Amino acid sequence: MACAHAAGVAALLRGPASPLAMGAGQLNPNKALDPGLVYDANAEDYVRLLCALNYTKKEIKKITRSSSKADCSNPLLDLNYPSFIAILHEDSSILPLNTKVVKEFSRTVTNVGEGMATYVAKLAPIDGFKLKVKPDRLVFKEKYQKLSFKLTLKGPRVVENGDVHGYLSWEEVGGKHVVRSPIVATSFLNDD
Repeated sequence: MACAHAAGVAALLRGPASPLAMGAGQLNPNKALDPGLVYDANAEDYVRLLCALNYTKKEIKKITRSSSKADCSNPLLDLNYPSFIAILHEDSSILPLNTKVVKEFSRTVTNVGEGMATYVAKLAPIDGFKLKVKPDRLVFKEKYQKLSFKLTLKGPRVVENGDVHGYLSWEEVGGKHVVRSPIVATSFLNDD
């Protein structure tokens, strides 16, 4: 094919849009200079993720290009990242088909706006799922303060049509900032 990269782009454009294909959305450079809230992650967080994914200490050293020993004493799959994906499993030997499952995500955000700010959680619903954020209001008393919240999804064990999605928005009360994060629920279906 003469223009393989152009054909690849065309294939992407012809498919339905989903957060799995587009991430959190379009980047606005002007708004990126003043985001309001950020989800911090440091090198140790990524090492903990690699540990949870069962990488060996030798592999982690190669990936991180670090001579220090990888500390895998506290592995963690739930990276402090501005998106949420609930991976559901079809395996009926574990749970009956009509069983509801609960997935929880913990996140910490840092206020990088000027001074005090209050943010309220707004959820775009996901068909078949109940979503809850606790707390649903974050009150920052100063710049660079960190606050944590938990997002809980409760719904079916299997998503029939591939994936479903919604989003969580933190909207600043009386301010200009809206921090939006995609939420996706998807199933790994057995082909047996």
